Amino acid sequence: MTELEHSHEHGAIRARLKEEAKPSYVRDFVYGGIDGAITTFAVVAGVVGAELSATIILILGFANLLADGFSMAAANYSGTKTVIDDIARIRAIEKRHIAEAPEGEREEVRQILAG
Repeated sequence: MTELEHSHEHGAIRARLKEEAKPSYVRDFVYGGIDGAITTFAVVAGVVGAELSATIILILGFANLLADGFSMAAANYSGTKTVIDDIARIRAIEKRHIAEAPEGEREEVRQILAG
């Protein structure tokens, strides 16, 4: 028999479910890096095409990097907050369903896991 990733004893399950989810920022770094590189390249290419001085090219390139970084951070914050708020809303609904119709919720979980 293969060894499982974690224990399925009652206490271990309860402890695991009480742990807070640990966010992964890898997706954000990859997405932000690609987006930042492409938009900065586009700005710098446009400025080079306009035959402006190297100083202007550097200033606009760095300004774009800063603005793009702030924009990505603000968008990610808003998106993450929306997901967290939605999870809290769904959790409240499910807690109410468990209290009011526990057998129906058990059947729902059975069907989800069987599916």
